[in-house]
Amino acid sequence: MAKNFIQPGHVITIPAAAVTVSGDVVIAGSIIGIAAGAAAIGDPLDLELEGVWELPKVSALAIALGAKVYWDAAAKLVTTTSAGNTLLGVAVAAAANPSATARVRLNPSF
Repeated sequence: MAKNFIQPGHVITIPAAAVTVSGDVVIAGSIIGIAAGAAAIGDPLDLELEGVWELPKVSALAIALGAKVYWDAAAKLVTTTSAGNTLLGVAVAAAANPSATARVRLNPSF
């Protein structure tokens, strides 16, 4: 193995920019992940960068299988509205209107 290899990159550790609980969506610049645990501001925070996650969504919104989904940071909800929101990934299952959650495959940051 190359001597400059650091890690596989499925999980990375960054300093928490805010108080975070396990399962929170975390966006740090172009890095998008799910908090693997809790952290206080400035503490090391492990972020899961891959996988399928069940996340809270706008209840009165139907999401089709395969639809691009975005993260509304103000509401802390998955939405299909791109304007003002961050691309989070793609829906891997249909989500009805009304329903509380969506299953999302995270979009790789690059």
